[in-house]
Amino acid sequence: MIRPGTDADGPAYIRLIGEAWAEFPGVVFDVDAELPELHHLASWFARDGGMLWLAEGPDAPLGMVATRPLGSDSAWEICRMYLDRAARGSGLAQRLLATAQAHARAQGAQRMVLWTDTRFEAAHRFYEKQSYVRQGAMRILDDLSKSLEFRYAKPLTGLVVDILDGAAASSAERRLADILVASVAEGGSLHWRRPLAAERAAAMWKRVAADVAAQHRLLLAAWAEGELAGFMQIELPLAETQPHRALLGPWMVHPARRGQGVGRALLARAEQAAERLGRQLLTLETPAGGQGERLLRAAGWREAGRIPGQALDEAGAPLEAVTYLRG
Repeated sequence: MIRPGTDADGPAYIRLIGEAWAEFPGVVFDVDAELPELHHLASWFARDGGMLWLAEGPDAPLGMVATRPLGSDSAWEICRMYLDRAARGSGLAQRLLATAQAHARAQGAQRMVLWTDTRFEAAHRFYEKQSYVRQGAMRILDDLSKSLEFRYAKPLTGLVVDILDGAAASSAERRLADILVASVAEGGSLHWRRPLAAERAAAMWKRVAADVAAQHRLLLAAWAEGELAGFMQIELPLAETQPHRALLGPWMVHPARRGQGVGRALLARAEQAAERLGRQLLTLETPAGGQGERLLRAAGWREAGRIPGQALDEAGAPLEAVTYLRG
């Protein structure tokens, strides 16, 4: 059971946080010197307009999470999320996070942010699976542990498309690999045959993240109601004769999010990003007869040519590719 936390739960908060920190060498846990608010944590969050929850287990509390507003930009922060070791992998972490996010959304939050120690790698993987991505610079805390923290963030509401930098692209690899595998499973890809192994998808995204960091490629990601739902890549040709050109794609939307405007939003944002870079001639290759063709035509792109049998699917059947251009 997940219930609102109270000040009387101080010993539970201290145990959960202390045991979690004890797993990492060099992390100092001194409540009275640095964390006296743990003795009255519910009131401490309530003073800022926030909320705190505790997950009860059969014998002892198993987890906690809090959230609070960050100011006037409709952003809320996830704070103090810790799980008992025995509860990890049970789905409790997802339920706790969902509880905090639902509360923030009900209070008008449009974005969620959080800070996590660079040593807490399991936490990073968890947040990345929940569609959070690295954002901005790290921060150094003036604490006994000399903590260095990553900032993670994501849009919480609506349909939002962002351009990811190298750090964000790297942190999004797991979720984008899931989208790629699910999209390929639907068939019609010109680049991958189904079933696409998760390992191959992950390796591809590592290469993409490296290209993004090197500024050879732009990566656009779309969130729908707080969930990473699709992506678009923009390749920037290095030839000195083509400073006006960009190649768009691959362009994919998770099957569960198709028909919700995600593909259109990605295409529109990609056109805008390319224009700002001075790339007036855009080309995009897509399977013939697919949703991509319909979206491109509706957006005013022109067909530039077809190549029958350019790709072969997993059964050896030919796939026709169509190139569209704009500019």
